[in-house]
Amino acid sequence: MNTALKHWREAATVILAAGLRHTPCVDSLKAGLGKVTDVAHKSAFDYQVLLLKRSGRSGFMPNAYVFPGGLVDSSDFSSEWQEIFKAFTKAPNYGIGVVKQPPATRPPIFATDRSQLGSPIPGDVAFRICAVRETFEESGVLLALPKHEESGIRVHTDDAYNSDTQPTLTRSSGLWNKDVLSKWRSLVIGNPANFIKMCRELQCLPNIWALHEWGNWLTPIGVYGKQRRYDTAFYICCLHEIPYTLHDEKEIVHFKWSTPSEVLHSYKSREIWIAPPQYYDLGRMCHFPALRDLHRFAWQRSLEGCEQWLPIYLVSPDCYASLLPGDDLYPEKVDTSGKSGGVVKIEKSLEELQQDSANMHRIVGQDPYSISIHMNIRPKYNHLPPLCGEDVGGASKNNEMAKQNCY
Repeated sequence: MNTALKHWREAATVILAAGLRHTPCVDSLKAGLGKVTDVAHKSAFDYQVLLLKRSGRSGFMPNAYVFPGGLVDSSDFSSEWQEIFKAFTKAPNYGIGVVKQPPATRPPIFATDRSQLGSPIPGDVAFRICAVRETFEESGVLLALPKHEESGIRVHTDDAYNSDTQPTLTRSSGLWNKDVLSKWRSLVIGNPANFIKMCRELQCLPNIWALHEWGNWLTPIGVYGKQRRYDTAFYICCLHEIPYTLHDEKEIVHFKWSTPSEVLHSYKSREIWIAPPQYYDLGRMCHFPALRDLHRFAWQRSLEGCEQWLPIYLVSPDCYASLLPGDDLYPEKVDTSGKSGGVVKIEKSLEELQQDSANMHRIVGQDPYSISIHMNIRPKYNHLPPLCGEDVGGASKNNEMAKQNCY
């Protein structure tokens, strides 16, 4: 854990996608994307995504539906994990693999040498441990493998990366009964260090190999207050089927498994509220109505790397916007330390802003439920632009790069 960060708190989250028991064929999935009914929103995908509703008493984004995750704890970087992962400590990043992105362009949350901060656990490993632990705390879903199955773990190598072999969807282990997991969940919620004890006693290890690097979002400066700034590693995990789920009755008051397009539809209908990062990444997932296609994409892309995204909040007379890297209005130099910066005010209208910008990468809105993504640049590191709303109907063209206006 990087205690030198004064203005940002490091965190990790996981986009958890799980297959449905009875699924239509791929052709019918793609056909369903062109429809606009509530039934189509449910049937166009053969998987659902887990969203957790934050408590209304929460000091950060109350009542929002979010992906499971939370703050990193010092125990996530504990040297005790070396014994748990003993069979993998000699493999690069414990078998996760080494990202091809040049170190100079890696987001600091991933690029920081954690050994210089006193931890022998690589950051790529520790943040996955954090995401697994927080998911267990908040939803009861344990992304873990029994020790006796560790020999079957498919680690990331150059050969595996280039292989045409379809990666296997992650399955939840049914070795531990609900009472045992409930006891340990309470202990972990009370003290995150108990997660290490749990793994040792249950003879299991966090399934860090099932989590694929997806992105890195920073909380916009000046939007949620000085004490609410997070530097969050985003991962994605694809499960074979929906696991037993519950909420923690503390920070989380409700859970919801829904298809990506169904969530976006509920948001636009003002039934639920999701934050811009969730909106953006659910839009990306709309390229893939089939879970196996999403899983394969996440697996192949995970060693490409990602950008650090610190949205710059802009306010104009008739709209507000979160500017993202690559946009013409995004500052050349951004103080990612969090010491300075904040809301930028401009007198131009939305129409004028659009006309004056050749390169757009921005989230625009008139109110919290009316945001849209305006993007006409190519994403870096082989990632995809989001498809949202009406654009979901064009998901079959996911390999084409066209101007995107996600409404």
